[in-house]
Amino acid sequence: LKKNKIPQNPIPPLPQYNRVPPSPNGSSKSKSGNIYSPPLTTRLSIHLRLFFRSPSGKIITALSLALLLLTFSTSIHPSTSLTMSSLLNSRSKLKIASWNIAAINNNPFEYWLTLPSHPEYNQIMIDVENFILNPGDKDVKVSEVFTEKMFTELETKMNDVGWEGVSTVRKYWETDYSHRPIITGFLQDRTLGSKRLASMPDRITNTLNVNSGISCRPTVINMFEGDLGSLDNWWKEWREFMFEEEKVLSGKTVGQKVYEMLSPIKKSKYPAITEEEEAVSLPLQTLCCAVFDGVLVHMMNVVSSASVWQPMKSEIVTALNKQKTQKTLDIIKNSYAAADIICLQEVSAAFIGHANAVPEISDAFNIITPHDMDGKRDQNSVVLLRKSTFPSGCSSEMTSRVESSFPEGSKVPVAKGDILALKCTAVTGQEYVVASFHGDTNGLATIPVLKALNEVMKTQPSSTRLIFGLDANVYSKGDSKKQDCMEFGASYAEMGYTSNWGDEPDPKMYTTYNARTYLQTQLNKACKSNEKRECGDVNPKDHILFDKGVWKVA
Repeated sequence: LKKNKIPQNPIPPLPQYNRVPPSPNGSSKSKSGNIYSPPLTTRLSIHLRLFFRSPSGKIITALSLALLLLTFSTSIHPSTSLTMSSLLNSRSKLKIASWNIAAINNNPFEYWLTLPSHPEYNQIMIDVENFILNPGDKDVKVSEVFTEKMFTELETKMNDVGWEGVSTVRKYWETDYSHRPIITGFLQDRTLGSKRLASMPDRITNTLNVNSGISCRPTVINMFEGDLGSLDNWWKEWREFMFEEEKVLSGKTVGQKVYEMLSPIKKSKYPAITEEEEAVSLPLQTLCCAVFDGVLVHMMNVVSSASVWQPMKSEIVTALNKQKTQKTLDIIKNSYAAADIICLQEVSAAFIGHANAVPEISDAFNIITPHDMDGKRDQNSVVLLRKSTFPSGCSSEMTSRVESSFPEGSKVPVAKGDILALKCTAVTGQEYVVASFHGDTNGLATIPVLKALNEVMKTQPSSTRLIFGLDANVYSKGDSKKQDCMEFGASYAEMGYTSNWGDEPDPKMYTTYNARTYLQTQLNKACKSNEKRECGDVNPKDHILFDKGVWKVA
């Protein structure tokens, strides 16, 4: 691979995608003046910016999908596109892509955007940042936002559904939560975060994939389309959503109320929670979720007018969130239609259904999902095998064998659905183990999973080849809490593998380039408006591994 040269036969460009030179101020602008992106700093562009258009035709934002489309094919796309050729057979080639499609990103405000059609966007987001970092006299008591009347109505609902411990939650409310400052005592409370009392119910109920489409909890940080211009409007909608409306989830025939979807928070998994809190975690997390949503509605209506921020949000949702599935499918069926193997991560069950409904995808590929799908987080690793290359599809799933190969007693931070490993045979007769993996936030599971996969490979015939596409979540500069990409490279090289980046990954080959705002649940990951590049997630997280000395990238 000559890293500094681009082949002359590029894949056709993505719809509505433009790549232009950076301007002196660090952004890029098309001649029409409506396309912006950060400067490209890598030798090969491995960061894809997707530009979505509003109904009026204006491009209103650029979405960082934190993806790797490092396709082993014969050209370079806006993402990296490479050919992998066999060193043993010059006529044997495979085209491979790996992509984290981020199934749970439904918050239109989660990442800093460029929004030319709404010049007020930056100021609103800066005002949110200042509200949280320097609240001053805006740091009122929780009870001034989520009132005693609201709590009493919530208490009645929780008693009506038969939850135990509601009286204990009343005690927590009266002696603690109602007196907390909304910012320094609630949103900024790290202990509340480590107990998952707000983030857990948000993850489960934020956006539900139902048979009729999607259903959103009334909150600022999702695609909810109702009126959040006042706390009274919000609270009425919130109660109905959580306790009165029945939802039939995608693929299901029987409906259930949203509160029934919540799960107890276990101390064994989240040690910060007390035993008493664990016993009442259902009503307690429901209270915390209600307070969290109420505070966000209150904050947005303080820093801006509902007549300003709600239409702005609606336009972002239309361009960025609602069209995301279709845009993703379009990329797969058009730009990556020739791939032999596509490894996907963080795939929702609904997306799999949509993919199966697209003839250009389902007729060309076998879509392989884990036997034990993750239904709660709805984030699954998936593999697409080209039918003409692998006519028998998946011969056996090996995920459980990988998981059982972790050292006994070790605590590898892997969740259900993160790993998919399978065996398949190409039309040439060559046998493969193909794996797709989504690493934990800090990348600490990546090397243990690779080692476990390598142990499984040792049990296979020596001619069996490995193809491993993964969002490794490794970092340019790691530490004791975050996996360093160079250490990861040394690990796979020691096992006899190499990658699309070579034996030694380049820490500046970024595959993700984004920065979180303060309007999302993980404030510890938020970046100030003037520190987006320094504090953003700019790292070489995505990789494709294969047997060294057997294949080459060309």
